[in-house]
Amino acid sequence: MKELIKKSTLSELGMGLKNKEFSSVELTTAYLEQARAMNGQTAAFITLTEEQALESAKKADELIASGKSKPLTGIPLGIKDNICTKGIKTTCASKMLEDFCPIYDATAVARLKKQGAVIIGKTNMDEFAMGSSSGTSYFGAVSNPYDLTRVPGGSSGGSAAAVALNMCAAALGSDTGGSVRQPAAFCGITGLKPTYGAVSRYGLIAFASSFDQIGTMAKTADDCGILLGAIAGKDEFDSTCSALPFKNCLSALNRGVKKLTIGLPKEFFGDQIDSSVKSAVFSAAEVYKNMGAEIKEVSLPDLKYAVAAYYLISSAEAASNLSRYDGIKYGHRSKNGKTYEDVIKNSRREGFGKEVKRRIMLGNYALSSGYYEAYYSKAVKIRQRLKTELDEIFKSCDFILTPTAPTTAYKKGSVEKNPTQMYSADICTVMANIAGLPAVSTTCGYDKNGLPIGMSLMGKAFSEATIIGAASAFEAVFERREAVL
Repeated sequence: MKELIKKSTLSELGMGLKNKEFSSVELTTAYLEQARAMNGQTAAFITLTEEQALESAKKADELIASGKSKPLTGIPLGIKDNICTKGIKTTCASKMLEDFCPIYDATAVARLKKQGAVIIGKTNMDEFAMGSSSGTSYFGAVSNPYDLTRVPGGSSGGSAAAVALNMCAAALGSDTGGSVRQPAAFCGITGLKPTYGAVSRYGLIAFASSFDQIGTMAKTADDCGILLGAIAGKDEFDSTCSALPFKNCLSALNRGVKKLTIGLPKEFFGDQIDSSVKSAVFSAAEVYKNMGAEIKEVSLPDLKYAVAAYYLISSAEAASNLSRYDGIKYGHRSKNGKTYEDVIKNSRREGFGKEVKRRIMLGNYALSSGYYEAYYSKAVKIRQRLKTELDEIFKSCDFILTPTAPTTAYKKGSVEKNPTQMYSADICTVMANIAGLPAVSTTCGYDKNGLPIGMSLMGKAFSEATIIGAASAFEAVFERREAVL
């Protein structure tokens, strides 16, 4: 079973279950054994739900035996710990929600369960999804599966590490400014951030509501598409969710890139990008050219303002969303304080970590009287300008190709103490969130230390089929190296 879970895709696992080559109980047991063996080194999971998982696997086997199985029936999956799971703790990797146990499932989770998928646990992350290293977790930092001294990326680092080390077949993450794609790049897997509104945000604990999107993480682009097909679609609980027939779109994936036009934005290949990363992405562009695609240089002149605009707007939204955590209605309640106000202040002081506090303060500052017009209002205008620039590019390009991150995985502690440096590393990913567009990251090379290099394919709204197909075409000719600890 160890070789099976190492090499098999979701469709291969599904076929094996359907043909009764192995059972879901056997498959789930194998993933749980791997998760237990690896979690001490990586801290990829906050909670492993062994009893519930095996019970779900038994029901999945019954469903398969009845001939009513679906693509994800019996497949063990991980869920990022900011996505609500009924009866299973959902902590956001924070002391503030250390004991929070939801009474309902997020829509994405409910749809996975409806297919008969097996949830084996909740993956570790940056606290409230705020960070790029998965090092701000109250439950301990996650380690990179290729090098335990390095970060796995964030905030969905636990999901990325778990998939890379075969601790689950695939996983859900959330992406606010690159939190699915950057850890996918650092951990050598594939990560997809769908179009804003493609997947319901109901049950996703909010960080920045106009950016947040549940995404999929797996070994291949096709697997990300299968997972997306299960969770996407209109939801009455989320008014921002699109009614477009998403499953039909995914069933007609465009295989290959022949006659497609790929844009290379020159601003994504400046001095801030490591030379090994640039070389790998340019090599990938040549591969696409040899496949019959047209490569075209394009420009995003206002890209230099993207990170500043993103952090101002997202922090403002975070300050608003996190104001509900006061220790009175719910969340960690301090035992210190004689007055109502003291209890609230101490609860928030004790419950939130440094990075969360930093963003709350930044957000409140940007929204405060006298600074709203100077900062927040200008950031919103920049956001619109960037959307307009992308619209212009997509008049002549099917998708754009860029690095996923400026560097490969960095050493733990090397940038976390310098917020400005850490925030600037999001330059390659925030555009997709600013514009609400789909983007997929897949591995395109390795640096001198053997660390994975990710490339990003960003497309027009609801063009998931195109970018998944293009990523899949590249993966078919690229030899990926497995993480081995």
